[in-house]
Amino acid sequence: MEGVVKKFQGKFLKVKEQLNRWDDLQSCLISQFRSASSIIDRLQVLQNPSSYGCLSCNCNVRDALFANQMKSLDNILVSMRSTLEEFRNIVLFLEKTHHDSRQLVKGSSTRSNMKHLQQQIGVKPTLMDCLDGLLFLHDVYHSEYLLKSSIISTLSANALKKPSSGDLVAIQQLLVDQPNLLIEEVQRVFDIIFAEEL
Repeated sequence: MEGVVKKFQGKFLKVKEQLNRWDDLQSCLISQFRSASSIIDRLQVLQNPSSYGCLSCNCNVRDALFANQMKSLDNILVSMRSTLEEFRNIVLFLEKTHHDSRQLVKGSSTRSNMKHLQQQIGVKPTLMDCLDGLLFLHDVYHSEYLLKSSIISTLSANALKKPSSGDLVAIQQLLVDQPNLLIEEVQRVFDIIFAEEL
């Protein structure tokens, strides 16, 4: 059983790498969101003819500026969808790791009963701890991915419906906070898995 736990620890090292990548993607998504929000705010100003002063009679200038900003917004939204796809790949990796780990436990003993799953050697985690930890990580990151997808879809659908700056700030804060990720709980999973003998 100790050998299986060591295999689990190897899997958790790969999981930790993916979660570090998640943090990098999070920074990227927030930056993209801020850029999109700035353009959305700007579009509202560009749609107001009084914003152009003496150029208000020149429709070509207004149309060109608006089209340019729309193209930039579209490019940012495409980038955000690409970033979301990378988040999705991490969630799929977590799901596959959990599935493969269940298969590993089933293959490690002909009798993977509850007693075997809860057997502990020293301070090393039980197989149940490992499986529960992987399931927990998948669940919280999957929930966070779904929230991010919903936020970006809403932003894309409502970009031209003049959302208020306050709404955009609130949505951005929701992205920044990552409300489904209980960082202390995530760290606790890694602390359990990598418990060392005293």
